[in-house]
Amino acid sequence: MLPALLILAALAAVPFAYSLYQARRIAARFPNRGDLVDVGGFRMNCVHVPAPGSPDLPPVVFIHGAGGNLLDQMHAFRPALEGRAELLFVDRPGHGYSERGGTVNGWPDGQAEAIARLMERRGIDRAIVVGHSFGAAIAATFALHHPERTAGVVLLAPATHPWPSGIDWYFSLATLPCLGWLFAHTVATPLGLRRIDSATRSIFSPNERPLDYIGKTAPHLVLRPMTFLNNAIDVANLHAYVTRVSPRYAEIAAPTVVITGDSDAIVLADIHARGLARDIAGSELLWIANLGHKPDYVVTDLVVAAIEKLAGKPRDLQEMARRAESRLAANDASIQEKPYTPVSPSEPI
Repeated sequence: MLPALLILAALAAVPFAYSLYQARRIAARFPNRGDLVDVGGFRMNCVHVPAPGSPDLPPVVFIHGAGGNLLDQMHAFRPALEGRAELLFVDRPGHGYSERGGTVNGWPDGQAEAIARLMERRGIDRAIVVGHSFGAAIAATFALHHPERTAGVVLLAPATHPWPSGIDWYFSLATLPCLGWLFAHTVATPLGLRRIDSATRSIFSPNERPLDYIGKTAPHLVLRPMTFLNNAIDVANLHAYVTRVSPRYAEIAAPTVVITGDSDAIVLADIHARGLARDIAGSELLWIANLGHKPDYVVTDLVVAAIEKLAGKPRDLQEMARRAESRLAANDASIQEKPYTPVSPSEPI
C-alpha cells in the first residue's frame, strides 16, 4: 500500500510543479495593473480612472464575467469613455489580483456587497453598473441590494436565470472535495494553456476575436490553480443562486438596458435576456442578429450609447441595434475566419 501511495505522489508531483511554474510565468507575463483596496477583511483589485473637469456621464462600474478579470472590460471601454465619466474596473473577489475573502464571496450577493464597499472606498456614491455574462448576475444583485447606489444597469449577454443544462465537466470536477484541489493544481493549468486560443475564439463566435485580445486582457490569469478553483466555485453556485433570486428581479427599479445576440453559444439568450426584459419593468432589450457572447467588444458603440441613454441623453438604441446588425452582416460576408475547434457551449461565463 505504501509503495503505491509513493508512486501516486511521485506521479502527481511533476504536474503539480509544472502548474506552479506556469502560474508564476503567467503572473510575470501579466503583472497587476491595478490597486489593491481593503474592503473589510480582504483586498480587492481595481483600476480607478477619475474624470477631471466636467464629465458628461455619471460614474460607471464594470463587472467582468466568469474566467475574466478587469482587463477584459477595461480594454473594451476605457478608450471610449475615459474623460467622459469616472470609471471603476474591478477584479471580482478571487479573480485577477483580488483576494478571495470569505466563502460568502462564492456567491453573487457577496461579490455585489464587496463591490459596493469598493465603490465607497473610492468615493463613488452612485454609478451606472455594467455587467457582462456572469457579471450581469452580480450587477442585477447590486441593483436589488443597493438601489441608492444604482443610477442604471447595463446587462451584456447576461447569465441571470435558471437554465436547463449543467456546467462544463471541469467546473464540476474542480469543486469536488480533495480531488478538485488536486485537479486544479495538476491538470487545469496545462490543459487550459492548450485550449486558451480555441476557447477565446469560441466565446466571440460567430464574430471575430480581436487580434490583440489575449495579449491585452490576460485570460491566462484564470489558469492559476487557486483562481481556477474560485472560478469553478462561482460557476457551480450560480444556478442555485439565480433560481432563488431571479423571482426578485421585478423589484429592480433602476433603468435597465439588456444587450444580447441571437448567436450566443455560451448562454441561452431566450432564457436570460428575455427573462430580464420580462421581469424588470421598463427595461429595454436590444436583440441583435449574428451577435455572439461578446457585445462589449463587437458592439461597443451600442453599449456606450446605452450608458448615455441611462444618463439621460436622447439615444434611439433600437435604430442603433439595427445598424449594428447591418454591420455584422457585412462583416460576415467579407471575413473568412481561420478554422478552429470550438469548446463545448456551456452556462455561464
